[in-house]
Amino acid sequence: MELMKKQNTDNVRKGSGLRGQDSGCDHGGNVHKAARALGIPESRILDFSASINPLGISARVRASITENLDGLVHYPDPDADDFRRAVSCLHRLNSGMILPGNGSTELIYLLPRVLKPQSVLVTSPTFSEYERACRVGSEARVRNYELRKENNFAIEADAFISAMKGDSVSELQTPDSKLKCDMAFLCNPNNPTGHSLRKKDVLKIADAARELKCVLVVDEAFIDFIPENSVTDHVNDYSNVIVLRSLTKFYALTGLRIGYGVSSKELIEQLKEGREPWTVNNLAQAAALAALDDNEYIEETREVIAKEKHYLERAFLNRGVTFFPSAANFYLLKIDRARDIVSKLRGKGILVRSCSNFRGLDDSYIRVAVRSHEHNELLLKELAE
Repeated sequence: MELMKKQNTDNVRKGSGLRGQDSGCDHGGNVHKAARALGIPESRILDFSASINPLGISARVRASITENLDGLVHYPDPDADDFRRAVSCLHRLNSGMILPGNGSTELIYLLPRVLKPQSVLVTSPTFSEYERACRVGSEARVRNYELRKENNFAIEADAFISAMKGDSVSELQTPDSKLKCDMAFLCNPNNPTGHSLRKKDVLKIADAARELKCVLVVDEAFIDFIPENSVTDHVNDYSNVIVLRSLTKFYALTGLRIGYGVSSKELIEQLKEGREPWTVNNLAQAAALAALDDNEYIEETREVIAKEKHYLERAFLNRGVTFFPSAANFYLLKIDRARDIVSKLRGKGILVRSCSNFRGLDDSYIRVAVRSHEHNELLLKELAE
């Protein structure tokens, strides 16, 4: 209990705005805005701020998009049945347990809007859309389980469970049952820290959430880089768990927007009732089918990312750059004069992600994606300068 009091801060808010995010969150990947500001073509922007597969879309995806262009005259299949069947085969789950989305972010916003949680737990730092989705979609009280820099921002299963129970409270709160959360967001691997919980630890949290009658949302947007930690195939054992998956990061389908949620049939049906029709377009559905079936691309991606991560880590160590261990295709760096560095790199057409608007971080942190070897070399050269 005492450890939790020191380690976690509840920061309970009701309808409060996020720091610097009142009208939408400042994410990486906005090459359009940067190109306009710099007065250069988007093709000249080198974007390390969004963690997207440096291989780009696969040849099979490109061919599938071309083949399906004429289908744009038709409405999309609102249930994305072909895509759901492909995902059900991939995870050996009933297709009724799968809900396609316009990227997993659509589902992040759908969950609090439909389920109307009263108390929500998120880690800090983590993907800011969880908190914003709760603020705009429900009147939930959002509490933060704060991760410690001294522990490499690792998520500890027992501490997270204690936070779900409401064991950690601020001096201004009454430690009563209302502090128990009825929804919790767990990003694995976590963004922007890169830390990944082992599967057994996620399942331990899921067991505790079930006892608490808490909906556990496990966001596996980056899990394709470390698939052994995925709990997608375990949702049959939990009626209270929904796993979110994305094809944005690993498959580079960023602009097409497609992801999916996996949960019990009952929860999926409840979510379907509360969403708009036709949120996943024809090309996204076709591209996703081609991507999931492209084993050669999947293997090549893992090889390239592993090789470039090894290169970057050695370079960071040699140059004295503080970085945090990452299971994903990005790194959180702590650098003196980070704000100045972000600005100077931007002036050269190189975008990195300032982490100053992540709750729990400040302007001494930046996040950089793992890109091609040529681009990674260029980034390291500019950082050194």
